[in-house]
Amino acid sequence: MDRKNGRIQVKKDGQICYPIWLEADFGRLEEALTEIPTQNKKLCIVTDTIIAELYAEQLQAVLEKCCKSVSLFVFPAGEEYKTLNTVRNLYEYLILEKFDRKDMLLALGGGVVGDLTGFAAATYLRGIDFIQVPTTLLSQVDSSIGGKTGVDFDAYKNMVGAFHMPRLVYMNLATLRTLPGRQFSSGMAEIIKHGLIQDSSYYSWLAGAHEKIMDGEYEALLHMIEGSCRIKQHVVEEDPTEQGIRAWLNFGHTAGHAVEKLKNFGLTHGECVAIGSVAALWLSWKRGNITENECRQAEQMLETFGLPVRVSGLIAEDILETTKLDKKMEAGKIKFVLLKQIGEACIVKDLSDGELLQAIRYICGENSLDKENRE
Repeated sequence: MDRKNGRIQVKKDGQICYPIWLEADFGRLEEALTEIPTQNKKLCIVTDTIIAELYAEQLQAVLEKCCKSVSLFVFPAGEEYKTLNTVRNLYEYLILEKFDRKDMLLALGGGVVGDLTGFAAATYLRGIDFIQVPTTLLSQVDSSIGGKTGVDFDAYKNMVGAFHMPRLVYMNLATLRTLPGRQFSSGMAEIIKHGLIQDSSYYSWLAGAHEKIMDGEYEALLHMIEGSCRIKQHVVEEDPTEQGIRAWLNFGHTAGHAVEKLKNFGLTHGECVAIGSVAALWLSWKRGNITENECRQAEQMLETFGLPVRVSGLIAEDILETTKLDKKMEAGKIKFVLLKQIGEACIVKDLSDGELLQAIRYICGENSLDKENRE
């Protein structure tokens, strides 16, 4: 991992693309912005109604020192507002405020805000710069890194999007103090996933640091977030447009997205990723890639961090059919991410409907590892 002055440098084609600052507060944001620079730019903070109350005024005070002008666009909080209609409202606001190609957006919030703002930046006037200021654990370790942007379309998750790299990612770890416990656990699903697909030693460290992490100890959180960012940085740099190993990051997402849609977004994204990860773990065990004990331990680890490992109220066959609407389909086949071993993922394209259905029945509580062993 390349570091300079305490921050991570993300590269594209060997050249530094943008830095990730991991800080204890907003105190160094002005310093971070001098590298863009922003003195002659108008900047629009895009955020939701919840985060606006918590941080918009504080952030605006910092930005007004180093930008030509600062305005605020606030939309209702919730996945249901991650739509083209919200983007349309943002376009109209930017047009009326006379934002041009040299001006910038700043995403202040979680993954919904970051994805929507990034997509608007990618498409307004054929592309303007934007900054990510993620305030949830999930967005800090996942959606703010890598340049994937997008919105949902008729409840089909992230079906409209673009690759558009931010100019800066600034993480204020103090924002995690206002994060509800359920949302913190949601972020842990992606963090555990990172260890499972790329780094077995990091995965083991997470298990051992459980209490410190859940108690919110700053050094533990810093080590955890930096480690997770390092893993995603490596994958993104090697495969910026998801032609190869970046697809590993979809571990748990194919079945997870189907569950998320069928539950009408009643579960958090991380909760659905956790459930989908259990299906992928089960398939990895059935194919002989990991042991039964490794499968059980991973499932238990998700539970200890407050994540669900089963889903109720859904029909397994409905989940199977919904997976086939996933954007990761290729020539009619699902590209499914499994584990080759703990710490290394692999992509399979020969997964049968029968195999996947058995895994889905497992996360629906219709079968068990013990039952499979007996059979």
